[in-house]
Amino acid sequence: MNMTSNFSKTFCRKLLPLLGFILLIQPSAVNAQNAVKYPFQDTSKTIDERVKDLVSRLTLDEKAGQMLHNAPAIKRLGILPYSWWNEALHGVARTGRATVFPENVGLAATFDEDLVYRIGQAISDEAWAKYNIAQRLENYGQYSGITFYAPNVNIFRDPRWGRGQETYGEDPFLTSRMGVAYVKGMQGNDPKYLKTAACAKHYVVHSGPEALRHSYDAEPPMKDFMETYVPAFETLVKEGKVESVMCAYNRTFGKPCCGSSFLLHDLLREKWGFTGYVTTDCWAIQNFYLHHGAAKDSLEACALAIKSGVNLNCGNEFNYLPAAVRKGLVTEKEVDEALSQLLRTRFRLGLFDSPNENPYAKIKEEVIGSQQNIDLAYEAAAKSLVLLQNKNNTLPLKKDMKSLYVVGPYAANQDILLGNYNGVNSRLTTIMQAIVGKVSAGTSVNYRIGVEPSAPNKNSMNYSIGEAADADAVVAVFGISGVFEGEEGESTASTSRGDRLDLNLPQNQLDYLRELKKKCKKPIILVLTGGSPICTPELADMVDAILFVWYPGQEGGHAVADVIFGDVNPSGRLCITFPKSVSQLPAFEDYSMKGRTYRYMTEEPLYPFGFGLSYTNYSYSNIKTDKDKIKKGQSVHVTATVSNTGKTAGEEVAQLYITDVKASAPTPLYALKGTKRVKLAAGESKEVSFEVTPQMMELVTVTGEKVIEPGDFKVYIAGSTPSALSIKLGGAAPVSKTFSVK
Repeated sequence: MNMTSNFSKTFCRKLLPLLGFILLIQPSAVNAQNAVKYPFQDTSKTIDERVKDLVSRLTLDEKAGQMLHNAPAIKRLGILPYSWWNEALHGVARTGRATVFPENVGLAATFDEDLVYRIGQAISDEAWAKYNIAQRLENYGQYSGITFYAPNVNIFRDPRWGRGQETYGEDPFLTSRMGVAYVKGMQGNDPKYLKTAACAKHYVVHSGPEALRHSYDAEPPMKDFMETYVPAFETLVKEGKVESVMCAYNRTFGKPCCGSSFLLHDLLREKWGFTGYVTTDCWAIQNFYLHHGAAKDSLEACALAIKSGVNLNCGNEFNYLPAAVRKGLVTEKEVDEALSQLLRTRFRLGLFDSPNENPYAKIKEEVIGSQQNIDLAYEAAAKSLVLLQNKNNTLPLKKDMKSLYVVGPYAANQDILLGNYNGVNSRLTTIMQAIVGKVSAGTSVNYRIGVEPSAPNKNSMNYSIGEAADADAVVAVFGISGVFEGEEGESTASTSRGDRLDLNLPQNQLDYLRELKKKCKKPIILVLTGGSPICTPELADMVDAILFVWYPGQEGGHAVADVIFGDVNPSGRLCITFPKSVSQLPAFEDYSMKGRTYRYMTEEPLYPFGFGLSYTNYSYSNIKTDKDKIKKGQSVHVTATVSNTGKTAGEEVAQLYITDVKASAPTPLYALKGTKRVKLAAGESKEVSFEVTPQMMELVTVTGEKVIEPGDFKVYIAGSTPSALSIKLGGAAPVSKTFSVK
C-alpha cells in the first residue's frame, strides 16, 4: 500500500508539470485553428482563397475591428486578438528582455550591409521566441505581435531633427542598402511563411521639425522628392519586398500622407508594385480634421484613408468605418479590399495555421540574449565607433599606465547605451565599468561625474579638475543623450519637442572642458555620445583624441574600452555630415536639398560624410575602368587597390562616389554608390571592385524624371567623401577615373 502510494505521488509529481505545460500551450493551438471548420483554416487552399472566405464571414463591425492595430477576438470563428503594433528598430523594444544593438545611426556608421542583415535575423529570432511565450501566457496586448514598425528610412536631411538617430543617416543610397538588409533579415527566406513583417516608415518627406509634424505641408522640389526622399522606400519595396509601409503624419504636396492616392496608390502600388499593407502612423487619421483640413470629422477622415489606400489604422478612427459606410462615404466593397490586403499578411505569417507547420514557431526562449547575439551586438558597436581625431597617436592608451581619470556625466550612464525605441536587459555595462575592467589591476582609476549634463553645477567647489590633473591620462565622456533629442514626447530636457536648436556641446560641459584643459597637461581623450552631430570646433584644440560613439547598445561600453586600449582598431565612418554650426544649414522647415548634406553642401563642414580615422594608414592607387566609353544602358566595372601602409592590422571602408561632370540640371557634388569593408594586415594590399550600373548614372530632372544624359562621369574610390578636407583631417587621398556615355 505504501509502495503504491509513493509511486502515485512520484508519478503525479512528474506528470503535473507536463500537464501544466500542455495547458499553457493551448492558446497557441486555438490560434492555430487545428480543427479545420472553415475554408480559411484549410492550409491546402491558397492565401487568396482563405482571405476571401474569412472576409465573407465577417460582419461590417468585425471588419472594421480587424483593421485597428489592436484587433479584437472573434470568438465565434475562433480568432484570437492580435496587436499589429510592435517595435524593433535596433532590437525588440518595449517588451522586456532583449538584445540591444546600437541605434540605427550607429549601425549606418558601420557601412556594413551584411552586419545589419545578421542583426535583422537576430531580432526576428528573438521576436518569435517572445511571441511564442506571449501566446502561451495569453498575452495578446501591444508589443506582443510579430509585425513591426521598423525600419525608419527617412533621410536625416537636417542634423537638428531629434529622430534622426533612428535613421541610417543622410544618404539615400546608404539608407536604401541598410534598409534592405534589415528587411531581408527580419522577414526571412522561408518559401511559405513570412518570418516577421517589417515596415518602411515614415512615408514620406518626414524629418522634422517635431513640433510641426502633425500639421506641416512638405513641398520639396520634385527633383529632390524623387532623388532624395523616395529612393529608400522604392528600393525597400522593389528589392527588399518589405511587407508594410507606414504613411506619415504630415502632408506632402498639399495632401495628408495617409490620405494621398498619389503616394499610396499611384506611386506605391501602381509604379513600384507594392503588394503589402499600408498602416497609418499612430492616430495620424485624426490629423485629417484636427490639423490638415482634409476632413470635417472622423467619418470623413476614415473614408478618405480607405479610398486613398490605407489598410490598417494605428489608432481608433476605423471604429467609425461602419457609420461611414452607412452614410455612403465609402463602400463595404472598398473596406473588403483594404481588409483583404491586410489579412494576407496574417496568413503569410502563419497566424491561422498550426505551429507544427511553421518553422519559426519552434524558436525557443534561449535565443533571447544568447551569446551569439551578445557577440553580434559587440561587433556592431565596435564597428560603429568613429575616431575623429588622434593627435600624436595619443590612442590607443596602455593598459598598465599608473593612473587614469574618468570623468563626465555619461561615463557611468546606461541611458546613452540604449538610444530610443529600445529594449532592455540585465547586462548593460557602462563605459566607466568597461574601462575599469580593461586596465591592469595595479592602475589607479579615479571616477567623477564632474559636471551635470546640461545645467551648471550648483556647488561652486569641484574637486574633479584638480584630481584629473594628477592622472597620466583623462577619459572624458561627454555629449548628449535621449533627454535632449528624440521624438516629440520623449526628450524631457528639450525645449523644442525633441529637436535641437543648436548643435553645440552643452555650454556647461564646454566650460568644464576649458577648465580641464587649463589644469591638465596630460592627454585628454574625449568620448562623445549622441545620435546627431556635436559641432563645436573649439573641441579639436582642447583635447588630444575624439571618439564619437553614438548610442552604441548594450555592448557599447566594452567596445569603447577596447578601442581606447587598442584591442579594436576603430573603423566606423560618419553617415552624416558634421557642419561647423547651424549657420551653415538652411531653415529647418525648408525641404529643398539645396545646401544640405554632403551631396549639396558647398561650404566646408567640420567633419565630412564618410570620414573616420584608424590606428593605421591606408592608401588608394591603380584605379581602372573596364571601359572608357559606353552606350546608354551599359554598366562600368571599376577597380582600385587599397593598401594598409601602417604597422597595425585594420579594416578600411572603401567608398565609391560618382559625379556627373556636366549635366543639364543640378546634380550632387558627389553621390555614394558603393561601399566595401576590407580587412588588411599591416603592409597588405587588396583590390576592391564596384559595378556602376545605368541606374547609378541617372540624372533626376527638375520635373522628377530620371534620364541618362550623354557626357562624362567621374568615379572616385576613397575612404571618405573625396574632398580636400578629408585629406587635411588625416584621411587617404582618393583616386579617380573618368568614363563617357555616348
